[in-house]
Parts: sequence; structure tokens; C-alpha cells
Amino acid sequence: MAHQAASGHTAGEFSPVVPAPADGARPVAESGSVGVSGSVGESGSAVESGSVDVSRSVDVSGSADGSVAVARPAGGVPGPDDPARAGAPTVVATRANRGGAVGESRGSFGGLVRDRTAIATVAAVHEGLRTPTEIVAEALVRMVERDRKINAFTVVREERARRDAVALEQRSDLDVLPMAGVPVAVERSLAVAGEAVPRGSGVAESDHPAVTRLRAAGAVVTGLTGTSEFGLWPLSDDTEPLTRNPWNRVRGSAAAAAAVAAGAVPVATAADGVGAVRVGAACAGVFGIKPGRYVAPALIGLDSWGGLAENGVLATSVADAALALSVLAARPDLADLDPPDRLRIGVAVDPPHRMFRVDRQWTAAAMEAAELAAADGHTVEPVVLPQGPAALAALLRWYTAELPREDLPEQPERLQPRTRRHLAVGRAIHRLGLVRPAQIDRIESRLLELFEHYDVVITPTLAAPPPRARNNGARGRLADLLALARFTPFTPIWNLVGWPAASVPMGTHTRSRTPVAAQLAGPPGAESTLLRLAARLEARKPWRRLVR
Repeated sequence: MAHQAASGHTAGEFSPVVPAPADGARPVAESGSVGVSGSVGESGSAVESGSVDVSRSVDVSGSADGSVAVARPAGGVPGPDDPARAGAPTVVATRANRGGAVGESRGSFGGLVRDRTAIATVAAVHEGLRTPTEIVAEALVRMVERDRKINAFTVVREERARRDAVALEQRSDLDVLPMAGVPVAVERSLAVAGEAVPRGSGVAESDHPAVTRLRAAGAVVTGLTGTSEFGLWPLSDDTEPLTRNPWNRVRGSAAAAAAVAAGAVPVATAADGVGAVRVGAACAGVFGIKPGRYVAPALIGLDSWGGLAENGVLATSVADAALALSVLAARPDLADLDPPDRLRIGVAVDPPHRMFRVDRQWTAAAMEAAELAAADGHTVEPVVLPQGPAALAALLRWYTAELPREDLPEQPERLQPRTRRHLAVGRAIHRLGLVRPAQIDRIESRLLELFEHYDVVITPTLAAPPPRARNNGARGRLADLLALARFTPFTPIWNLVGWPAASVPMGTHTRSRTPVAAQLAGPPGAESTLLRLAARLEARKPWRRLVR
């Protein structure tokens, strides 16, 4: 066997090797209103949601196409129509109808009106207590307000989202649509009809298939979130102003996760190539899941990064994420979160290589998730993941991911230095013939052997808190690559083999004041098992859903 199982551990008796550190008050679930309790910045001073103020001015002028741009500060940053920086923000300030306060109660279903989760929003629309136009109008206001501090959105779809909501209200099946009226953010890597294409010039003539499914289910795309150039890096760290972590704005974040954590939208979709959905979720304290291969439409780049990339979802609750994934996958059963049957769970906290070190509080996050699972009646024991050369194999495929030629500018110097270096290394790897299918076959064979004895494996999602926010697009140094590898050693293997994996919040890091999280992973077809287990962990240890 490629793992070592400790004996003597049965259901309910698992004890972590590393005790979870005390990190203050236990987080509580949101009941509709958002608290304004502060977080402690790097210096230890209490601030509302971080230790620096990065608010910006917003241009509230509209545009002919129905989108309003989020104006960036002056300073030579290319505009949204510049093909060299198609991902540069185009935020929208809205003159939304502010009628009907979010906290206003209507009748006996007042809780549904106050609750902004996707599940509650759908229930309120189905019961006739709220209309999509009301929900979208409030969401647009909220998005602009929250985005001033986190810089997550490149486009807020002011008029287009309103028109979509009006059209949605005319549908005869509104009262049965699974995501009726839910505001959704879509990562800029996916095409949204009528919006600028992810890279290059012009506008998208049609939606990406994932967006098509969301709209058909009644969701309203209210904004597009940023991503690194070509989505190659997991954090949104190469466009000014930088995306900030809602928990501590000194630190970085992925834009889609930041938007959800800040309460701008209840659900977002994003691409996960080497862990981006799970990395972003872990940094921002939300739930994120990457489905296995062929479960949901991928179609990212030419070949979805050689099969590495999938479209996943992020949400403040497991139930919201399960709902969204059930729509993306066209599988209603994924929204069913009944407790799973008794599972065999392995917990693996050792890094895949000696050069990687895991922060003790991230180790403790995985161990606490294992403890909660054991308390829920599952059999839990330590294992060693048979990663072998998985990290290297994933790295080689990440470098050689093919990008559509139409997305590449005619002048390579218009690409960021980091991207130019990435493409150059990829060409060298191709010439040397270092990428071979047999590499994945061997790794997957060893994992399949392990999963003959386990249903789920729990690991830390990350090995360290998110790095400080800085513009890395101009750097492209080997040291930055190594830093990324040390930061995310547990996520790439599941992209490499195309298996599902999810990140579950597990508390707060006492030094960085940012969330910590545990990763759940399983074999092909385990999406429902991961979601059901995650829902049980959430029930046993609710997390703070939003931060402002």
C-alpha cells in the first residue's frame, strides 16, 4: 500500500496530532444582517475589515451598452477597451431604486426577505415575497458599496442586469426555477453575452455554456470579477488597484471569493486550474468546490489547460454552493444535502515535499475537520497521500497550457512580464518533451489504490496565510513561483487527476487574521459525498459568513 494507516482509531475517537489554537470567539452564522465587527490588522490595531483603506472614487456615468464602468484611479492604467488589459476594471456605480430596505420584513416570511443567501432568495421569489428586480437592484447597490474596499469586480452590469431581471419576471416558470432571482458573479475568464470578451477586442456574442445554464435556472449575472492574466495564477494580483482580502486588506485574495465574502453576491463561479477556487475560498473564508472532470462545462482556453481546469463555485454556505453546482452540472441531486452514510476518511497533513512547510494553524484546520467528522460518526485515521511526482507533473502541465491564439496580442511585450516568462518556460518544456501522459497514469493509479480504503481525504487547503497584496504581474521571478508552490502544495494534485475537491472554512489564523480551511477530496463521482460531508462540518462548526 502507498499509505500508512494508524490503527486504533474508530468513529468518534479521532484525536488530532496538532491541537487547534485558540482564536477568539467561535464564528457564528449570519442570520440576514451583516455585522460590522472589526478584524485586527497586521499591526494589531482594530479596523473594520483590514488595516488599510483602499477606497477609490467611482465614475457614476453610464454607457451606451448598459454597463457602467468602475473607474480606476488615474495613473496610466489601460482602460477596459485596451486589448492589452481587457481585464482592467470597468466598475459600475448604480442609481438603483433603493425602495424596500434589505432588512425590511414582509409578513410571516420576513426571515426570507432579510436573508440574502441563494436558498432564501429563491424561496422568497417562489413565495411571491420578493421580485427579481427588487433583489437585483439591491444587489447592484451593495456590489458597488462593497467593491470600493476590495476591488473584486471588473464590470458591474448595471442596466443589463436590470433588463435581465425584468425579463426573468415574465417567465411562466419563475416559481419553479432553481435559482430564481439569485444575483451571481461570473469570473472574467468566462464569456458573457454582450460583455467584452475575456481577452482581446469586441464583445462576446454568446454565453459560455456554464453561464447559459445559470441564466436558464433563473440566476441573474450582476457582475464580472477579475482574475490574473489568462487566469494563470490563483490570486487576482496583477491589475491595479489590487484585489484585497475582505478580512485583512493588507493581504491578497482571488476576486470571486472576495466578492462573496464581502457580501456583494451570494454565489460566484470561477475557473480552478491548479486550485484557484479552493485557494480563493480558503483565503476569504467561504466554501468553494471544484467538480471532477466532465461534471460541469469547462471549455477554458483551448483544452481547459490540458484537462487541469474546471469551473467551480464559491458561496457563503454549502447549501448555496450545492445549489449552484447542481445547476452547472445539470444534476439536481447535488443540491440534496442529507447526511452521508458512514464514511471512511483519511487525514493527510504532511506536505508533498520536504521543501514545503505547513503552518501549524493550517495543519490544525485539517485536524479539526477530521475531529468533527469523527464526532459525526465517520471512521477517521491518518494517511500519507501517495503524491510522488504529482506537484512536478502539475507544474509542467500548468506551464504548457495552451492559450487561444486570438487571445494573445500581436506584440508579446503587451503581455505582463510574468506571463511572458510563463509562456517561454512552457515552450522550453514542450521542446524537451517533459510532459508525458504516463506521469498522470502512475499518480492516479496510486490514488485509486489508496481510495480502495477511503471515501474522502482531508488535508489543509493551504500551507500558509495569503501573501500580502502586491502587483506580481511585473515580476515573473523564480522566487515568486517557489513561493506559490509553498503556499498551495495540497491543491494541484486533484486538478492533475481531474477529481473533485472542496475547501471548508475552519476558523481564523491568529496572526494574519485571515481564515484557515480544510480541503476535502474524493475519487471521480464524489461531488455529492463532499458536499454532504461539508454540510455536516458546517452544521457542527458554523463559520462567519460575511465580513465588511
